[in-house]
Amino acid sequence: MNEIVKALHTSDFQQQELSLLEKIAANIPGMIFQFLQRQDGSQSVLYASSGCRELYELEPEVVQKDFQVLYKLIHPEDTKAFAESVANSCATLEPWHWEGRIITPSGKLKWVQAASRPDKQANGDMVWDGLLMDITDRKLAEEKLRQSEARYKAILHAIPDMMFRISRDGEYLDFKGEGALEDIVGKSLRDILPPDVACINQEAIAKTLDANTLQTCEYQLPTPSGMRDYEARLVKSGEDEVLAIVRDITERKQSEAAVQHLAQKFSKAFRCSPDPITISTLKEGRYIEVNDSFVQLTGYERSEAIGRTAFELNIWVNESDRAKLLQKLELEGAIRNYELEFRKKSGEVILVQLSAEVIDLDGIPCLLAVSHDITERKQAEKLLHLSSQRDRLLAETLVRIRQSLNLNQILQTTVNEVRQFLQVDRVFVAVNDTHTLCRIIAESVDPKNPSVLESKICDRTLLQELKTQLVTNRVRLVEDITQMTVSPKLAALYQQFQTRASLAVPIMLGKELFGALIVNSCSEPRHWQQMEIDLLQQMSEQLAIAIQQAQLYQELEQLNTNLERQVEERTAQLQQKMQELQEINRVKDVVLHTISHDLRTAVIGNLMVLQNMLKSEGLGHKDNSPLSSPSPHCPLSSQSGGLPFPISPSFLSVPRSIIERMIQGNDRQLLMIDSLLEIHSSEVEGIILHREVVKFNTLLETIFKEVEPMLVQNQAQLKILVPEDLPLVFADAAKLHKVFVNLFTHVLQNNPPGLNLKLSAKVEADMIRCTIQHNGTPMSKLECDRLFELQVRDPQARFSTCIGLKMYLCQQIIKAHGGEISVISNRKCGVTFWLTLPLAT
Repeated sequence: MNEIVKALHTSDFQQQELSLLEKIAANIPGMIFQFLQRQDGSQSVLYASSGCRELYELEPEVVQKDFQVLYKLIHPEDTKAFAESVANSCATLEPWHWEGRIITPSGKLKWVQAASRPDKQANGDMVWDGLLMDITDRKLAEEKLRQSEARYKAILHAIPDMMFRISRDGEYLDFKGEGALEDIVGKSLRDILPPDVACINQEAIAKTLDANTLQTCEYQLPTPSGMRDYEARLVKSGEDEVLAIVRDITERKQSEAAVQHLAQKFSKAFRCSPDPITISTLKEGRYIEVNDSFVQLTGYERSEAIGRTAFELNIWVNESDRAKLLQKLELEGAIRNYELEFRKKSGEVILVQLSAEVIDLDGIPCLLAVSHDITERKQAEKLLHLSSQRDRLLAETLVRIRQSLNLNQILQTTVNEVRQFLQVDRVFVAVNDTHTLCRIIAESVDPKNPSVLESKICDRTLLQELKTQLVTNRVRLVEDITQMTVSPKLAALYQQFQTRASLAVPIMLGKELFGALIVNSCSEPRHWQQMEIDLLQQMSEQLAIAIQQAQLYQELEQLNTNLERQVEERTAQLQQKMQELQEINRVKDVVLHTISHDLRTAVIGNLMVLQNMLKSEGLGHKDNSPLSSPSPHCPLSSQSGGLPFPISPSFLSVPRSIIERMIQGNDRQLLMIDSLLEIHSSEVEGIILHREVVKFNTLLETIFKEVEPMLVQNQAQLKILVPEDLPLVFADAAKLHKVFVNLFTHVLQNNPPGLNLKLSAKVEADMIRCTIQHNGTPMSKLECDRLFELQVRDPQARFSTCIGLKMYLCQQIIKAHGGEISVISNRKCGVTFWLTLPLAT
């Protein structure tokens, strides 16, 4: 190879010889190269053959121009080994060998093998002539082989049994296992085993090699711990050798013998049972005992069943059923009436109901199972289910008829469900028609059969024949058209639509034939059962109801058209009345505001006169009680000018108490006018809130300052029990202030002096609950219920009209905040007003 490379770069060669050598290099797998490393450390590729394209996916000229392009393709994990191998070859002048991975420009991962021989030049430069080959396939094969060997070794070490390789003449070739048998390699069976056991194994080896099949043999061997049972399984592993896997089955044999012995004791107890009873090992499911009922049910003799599993007898239809059964046993401890499918010896599949429990026979867990054949019962249930489906279909059709007035939808749904229920090829509804004599209005058909929906029958004779049969017999039954004698026209009709069997019932509207509900079997003849005939007849009755209902609906539509016209006229009248009502409400608003303005003017004038009368000299000589404070509702009450005209003292000789009561009356009238206007505004526009975050304790302080004069005047005591750390509320502070003032005013005005009040507040859920409790005059339940209602009360009642209006406004304000307000009266605890407000969160 080196000579070829050198020859390719020898200038003495003729052009023809050079071309020949190039061809030789092109046919060599891999890439031939010549690499130069100079004394100054620089490196370059002097030559690269055309194999560079296939190996590196690069042109030779590119590699010769820049050696680094090859170095960059080396896998990052192999660059260190590459550099070390080059350095070692350069230092020792030993041939260079390297195996590593490269990543081509297209992303492929390849294994390459490099080999070259260094040649040190006279000037100290080092030249390598060598070959790079693609060994990816070999590396992948080696990796698969290593994985396969590792897998097989793991499997081999996981097998707990002893393994022997034995030749045809009985010589031990190899051994795997534990114990003191390592020195048996090279010895024969007769040297190790008793003569009878050796003979059994020798015969099994011969059968295995001659028949090339698995052979099993069982034997006993004396051991220091007593006689032990062994099972050997032999398979051919070479031309004249077998692999023998030997397992100690002593415990299994003892368990089977013990279980079989115990089973014999109890066999008489269950042999007389009419239901099949079996006893099997829980772990393997191997039958230990079966009774005569099992033999009669399955067809297997006792000798066939005992010692074998249900899997071996192919009794399980679904092999996963046994795993489910064992899982259910583990969870519940016992199984009752578990339904399974069993297969008889004849291949017939039956349905049984299984009950089973785990029993202990001399320490061996076994399964006692009792089976009951329920195949006939299930078939009866299936027929009952079909009957219930028929009833369901009829009931659903009746519901659709009652709920829907779309006749086409009812007919189409009916033929679809009848075809699905009867599993037939075609179901359709044919009706009498004035023009075509017979028209199909609904059809459900299998796509592989022709449709009759677009067909027309205009032959009066043929239609009369069919109608006569329907009206006379109420059913037209054809089970096999080839076995009946019919008219040529009817035979042609059956042939046209591939009809083999047909069932038709009439749809009667009273005594008139409207049409027919018809069922066709196109693929084969059909024996129509009585249940199917009954279903079709009942369906035709329901369809007749649907048709009559649709006809009535058409009449109702006409009536509805007239009714809609009347409704439109009535609606226009109502709209006119609504306009009139709106005009009345507008007039009412004008009247309310006009009257309230005039009343307020009159009341304020009276208050001005009365206040000036109280200030006049000589007034009140008959009553020396202290003067009332000026009315806050009179805008001129605080002015010092008095009346604009002189008043004679003799003319105004009125007791002070009467003037004060007159002032109080005018104050109440002014309050009532304000309340009425406020209620009217809330009813029209609603309560308008200006919400802000409010600290409840601060709000209570301002309220207390306003009500304190009233408390002093009425000799009342107020105890405030409000925590300092109450959360903030999101509310309209001004309107809440008005609510609390109105509540305190109501309490003080409607109770005698000397009242004890308690104000408390706490957090409940996402609300603050505030209560005002006093020990005054109790209220009746009727008064509590009606306190916050908007109503005009008897003037002689304990609660005046203006206060009632204020209570109604309090309720509207609290409700607008999203809270509640009420009052509770108890003769022992007094009267309690309570209200709730949402927290700021």
